[in-house]
Amino acid sequence: MPSVDLAHDGPLAVITLDAPPLNLFDEDLIEGLRAAVASVAASPDARGLLIRANGRAVSGGVDVHLFEPLTPESGAALWRSLFELIHQLESLPVPTVFAAHALCLTAAFEVSLACDLLLAAESAKFGLVEIVVGLTPSMGGPQRLAERAGPARARELVYTGELYDAATLERWNVVNRVLPDDGFAEAAREFALRLANGPTRAHAATKAIVATQVAAGTRAADAVTPQLSGALFGTDDLRNAVASFLRDGPGKATYTGH
Repeated sequence: MPSVDLAHDGPLAVITLDAPPLNLFDEDLIEGLRAAVASVAASPDARGLLIRANGRAVSGGVDVHLFEPLTPESGAALWRSLFELIHQLESLPVPTVFAAHALCLTAAFEVSLACDLLLAAESAKFGLVEIVVGLTPSMGGPQRLAERAGPARARELVYTGELYDAATLERWNVVNRVLPDDGFAEAAREFALRLANGPTRAHAATKAIVATQVAAGTRAADAVTPQLSGALFGTDDLRNAVASFLRDGPGKATYTGH
């Protein structure tokens, strides 16, 4: 049975980690996730992505057996390979949402930080606990936490190896929204589907502008905005939405992604 499932809910691609009981990141799950993200990247129909998990935990982290044979050289090669996955996920030109319904540790937490938005159930807990094996998080967690919460909070979370609840990480701007446990899966799906049904090309422009700001600052983002935003006037979605606004008022337009 595959440890990662890819399904489609209209324009929304849904990747589900499904390797009970703990969805550990072993070779099979990593390769399944890599293949699923690549499939979404190649799909002309996917206008949004939701990553979620089945089971009592989002993930208990990495299967530590992966680390036993590693040398400094092969360890560095592993992390380079995993960054290819992280970067492909971040580069998707569609909204990406991670839904954490329960415990979310190490690699899964780092994957969540590579998504645009992180939704958490009230009882979810998060941790980068690599210190228990003498390691630092190496799939981009510290630096992406620093982007969201600031460097001091990132260092605290990694140095302590403690678990943090969803409400705390929402205050730290790591989690975007905390939703009730009851009905969480459906609420996360509806949220992600609403984004996927939106103006896809405009969302891609937003992602590019924000990524430029993070990488190079506000003036650099200002410099790329005219071309990115100007190109939207050539899209069917903008033309149809403007016509809908003038004819029916705001909030009535529908989008096709073109």
